[in-house]
Amino acid sequence: MDKPSAISLFSGAGGLDWGFEKAGFDILFANDVDKNACSTYNFNFLNNSLCAPIEECKSELISLRGVDCLFGGPPCQGFSVAGKMDLNDPRSQLVHHFVKVLGIIDPRSFVMENVPSLATLKKFSEFRIQLFNETKNLGYKTELVILNSSEFGVPQSRKRMFLFGIKDDINLDISVRKNRYIKSPINTYEAIKHLGCQGTELNPQTCNAEVTLAANPILRKSPYAGMLFNGLGRPISPNVPAPTLPASMGGNKTPIIDEEQYYKSGLSWVENYHKHLRSGGNPYLMHDAPKSLRRLTLKEAAILHSYPEDFKFQGPKSSIYKQIGNSVPPGLSFVVAQIALELLNNQKVHYVDDHQLALVA
Repeated sequence: MDKPSAISLFSGAGGLDWGFEKAGFDILFANDVDKNACSTYNFNFLNNSLCAPIEECKSELISLRGVDCLFGGPPCQGFSVAGKMDLNDPRSQLVHHFVKVLGIIDPRSFVMENVPSLATLKKFSEFRIQLFNETKNLGYKTELVILNSSEFGVPQSRKRMFLFGIKDDINLDISVRKNRYIKSPINTYEAIKHLGCQGTELNPQTCNAEVTLAANPILRKSPYAGMLFNGLGRPISPNVPAPTLPASMGGNKTPIIDEEQYYKSGLSWVENYHKHLRSGGNPYLMHDAPKSLRRLTLKEAAILHSYPEDFKFQGPKSSIYKQIGNSVPPGLSFVVAQIALELLNNQKVHYVDDHQLALVA
């Protein structure tokens, strides 16, 4: 049986593509505008990513009309709660570019990824309705779901929106199909413990931003929330999946781990300091943080994002942090790709005793 064909848009370093390729898709075309991300993509995948704006790729796309699946994640900064959430942001309009390409190449199915706020916030409701209407007019049945990567074996809690579409006469049932792929959570320590302290061959130091204490810390119930340190990088507990890794990593926005807690005595300076502050103690001086507190390395960030360890990133360190933070975790994309394949293979969901049990024939 021939592999199902696919087109990848806004491909970045290839987080989505890795999952689709592993699921058995033949990716015929990929593109992005970030030169370093394209270099990473071209180093790791057999097909090459065209480094050009999507509106300049029309001739290449028309030649691939009728492929099995179009997938991609238009840049999300215009919709992100970490940004200005501005519909007039030019990057917000790239969702419409995705839909335009959908009309040009007329694939059997599509998957569009974005931030959860696009799927949930009232201020984007009209935008969602327009998106649903546009895809319906193109002949697609659609379903919008939010998936958290930590539920699928990725050691990072990262929620993403996925809009699935199919032209075939089949119920999508994405919210049921996903249940077949749920796995036990993997905590941060389990994921990176084999690397050991930074500075080794397995775990070279890559972020030089110093960890300093906030003069006016903001406390939350958890020592791993609030603002105990200068900058936006917060400490990561070893006992749970890592929080969402931002594309702004590389400086003082890079998350923090305590090597003493992770690799030595197991004692947490952060937890003890948090107790000190909660009991009414005065903040320590800015440079009183111990040397065991340091920023997440690139190797750790890639693993927590579920990239395989033989995946090779290209470009300067700051760009690699950005490539990781901007991408869909490959472990999550593999689940998404397998669901897309179920739809293309016309595999229906069956219900047993009125329970939502996903049994795919």
